[in-house]
Amino acid sequence: MSQIHFFIEAGVAQISMDAPPLNLLNRPMVTRLGELLAACEADDTVRAIVVRGAGGRAFSAGSDLSELRGLIAQGPQALAAKFTQDESVFGALAHFPKPTVAAIEGAALGGGLELAVCCDLVVASRSAKLGLPEIRLGVFPSSGGTVRVTRRIGPGRARYMMLLGDSIDAATAHAWGLVDELCDEGSALVEATRLATRLAAGPALAQQGCKAALDAAQDQDETSAIAVANEWAVALGFSADLAEGLRAFDEKRKPVFGNDRIRTSTP
Repeated sequence: MSQIHFFIEAGVAQISMDAPPLNLLNRPMVTRLGELLAACEADDTVRAIVVRGAGGRAFSAGSDLSELRGLIAQGPQALAAKFTQDESVFGALAHFPKPTVAAIEGAALGGGLELAVCCDLVVASRSAKLGLPEIRLGVFPSSGGTVRVTRRIGPGRARYMMLLGDSIDAATAHAWGLVDELCDEGSALVEATRLATRLAAGPALAQQGCKAALDAAQDQDETSAIAVANEWAVALGFSADLAEGLRAFDEKRKPVFGNDRIRTSTP
């Protein structure tokens, strides 16, 4: 049985990790996630993605420790292969050209939280718990969390989470900027899908450019990052979506985007 369920509706692809009760991440699941991300990037009917965990108890409680023990027993090369695969797939989600939303119910721990923060927006129920408990096992977050969590909440709070390994509640995560929107228990998927549906109706090429410019703002010096934004701005000036947006503004109506598609390379 597949550990990931997938479907597309109204331009929104839903990727659901389904390995109850904790949706632990193992290599087959991560492999399948990578395959689905590649398929969604190539599919013009997919305009946004929601990532969630089935069952309500956990988005994902992190790595499958039984698998991890087996990889350690095989030696350094096997363990390194796991981390290489994780970063490849998690990185593909973090740099996905279309908008992405994580829907968290229950626990998002360790690699589960590292996966969630790869998404553009994170929705969590008020009863959710988020944490990076790896330090309690004698390791630390190794699937991009040291970078992506730190960028969201700052180095001080990231050190607090990673060095102590304590979980935080959803309200604290929201106050810190780790979560973008809170909702009632059981409503994370509904709220995430609502946001993704709005994003799916937006101008795909402009969204891609915005994400690229925001990534540059984090990764590059000010001059280089502004150059990336300006390059995209010039390219978008001649896009079909901008033409539609200007017509809709003049005609005092809501724009209907969809003529421009994502690019495999920057302008």
